[in-house]
Amino acid sequence: MENQPHKIALWWIRRDLRLTDNQALSAALEYASVVIPVFILDAALFTSSTVSAKRRDFMVEGLRRLDETLRVRASYLVVRKGNPVQEICKLVAETKASMVFAEEDYSPYARQRDTKVAEMVPFRLMPGLTVHHPRAVVKNDGRPYTVFTPFSKAWKSLPPPFKMLPAPQRIATPMGIPSDELPAENTDIHVHYPAGEAEANQRLANFIRGPHPRVHDYHLRRDRPDLNATSSLSPYLRFGMLSPRHAVIAAIKIMQLAPSAASRQGVESWLNELIWREFFQAILYHFPQVHEGSFRKDLQNIRWENDPAMFQAWCAGGTGYPIVDAAMRQLVQTGWMHNRARMIVASFLTKDLLIDWQWGEKWFMQHLVDGDVAANNGGWQWAAGTGTDAAPYFRVFNPILQGQKFDPHGTYIRTWLPELREVPEKFIHTPWEMPLAEQHRHGVVIGTHYPAPIIDHTWARERTLEAYALAQKEATENK
Repeated sequence: MENQPHKIALWWIRRDLRLTDNQALSAALEYASVVIPVFILDAALFTSSTVSAKRRDFMVEGLRRLDETLRVRASYLVVRKGNPVQEICKLVAETKASMVFAEEDYSPYARQRDTKVAEMVPFRLMPGLTVHHPRAVVKNDGRPYTVFTPFSKAWKSLPPPFKMLPAPQRIATPMGIPSDELPAENTDIHVHYPAGEAEANQRLANFIRGPHPRVHDYHLRRDRPDLNATSSLSPYLRFGMLSPRHAVIAAIKIMQLAPSAASRQGVESWLNELIWREFFQAILYHFPQVHEGSFRKDLQNIRWENDPAMFQAWCAGGTGYPIVDAAMRQLVQTGWMHNRARMIVASFLTKDLLIDWQWGEKWFMQHLVDGDVAANNGGWQWAAGTGTDAAPYFRVFNPILQGQKFDPHGTYIRTWLPELREVPEKFIHTPWEMPLAEQHRHGVVIGTHYPAPIIDHTWARERTLEAYALAQKEATENK
């Protein structure tokens, strides 16, 4: 496809806020001599009940950074507010564009939106949200995988990506196209997650380079929320400030250069996490119904307790279980939570409190900077035991043991629960076991300064096993 001197193309940016390795942008530049970068502030998404103020502000800051990089290339970002289908059609008419290019998205909302656009204007969807398209990672008979391990083996058997597309030096965009203002940012999200492609690249470099790259120890340390052991790239992958192909190419290169079998294992462990991301995208693509309810039919009708007071205690980080409460406070304050902590709090909500996983799924989407429909749904259904490749329903995390194992000194707990900072290590995971005199001495009286456990874990586990077993029994009888 050769560049056509008199053709105009719209590059419709959605989840690809970057110039490097952008297949939609590259295709637009090959097709036309004039390329107009466009972002539509979708009113439906901004008013959604699952919108996160921090995620919105992270995206808006990312758009500002993208506009800055475009302006040094003779271009700029054209912003419109409203219904994306209508706004794209208007822009095509205004600019006389003969083609719209965009990166394909897999969520049910995105697919319905893109189908409507394709009926009204010339439209080409390009890959880039995942390294391999969900249609490419399937069984020999064409059916999708529903278990991660065979999916990952099939994924790894496909030709790996070897090179990325460089950022273009120049993007010719005519001046004077009317553009709306980006909304003001209202949160302090930049304190924890400065947005933009440059920050994403710096974080990747910090993770994989240096005399002792964190990625080499990833398999040993990634489950420790008290350590700086993960890549912290999830918000950047969520908005395409870093392409997944970029991350995977980096993983493959450093795996080849790994100085030992142990360090190679660390890189492989990180690559597997990147493949988990692709697995959940594929599940949503092939089984869009997971967004509405349980994948497993035998666990669609669990009799949840759904106690509103218990749910509010969980949301506020007031359950009386320190590892759970620390994680929930981290989420609300920063918009992010360590992956092991996500599993712990999800297990606690569904298995200890017997509250519908969809309540937790929605709460996460209302707060996470990296909130992604596919990954969030996949993680919650895994924890609840209702998903495609789920933990067995009888696996119930013990919040005390999880804390002792993954935050052994209570560092993570003390970071997010200041009221427990003076508690001795012996009691940091079970502060209610402190003698009253010690509680007074350390300034944390249980029931006054920090809550007693809102539920007994041993009793709650038995209740949950009964509820799940009953749901399975009734599903079998109703077949």
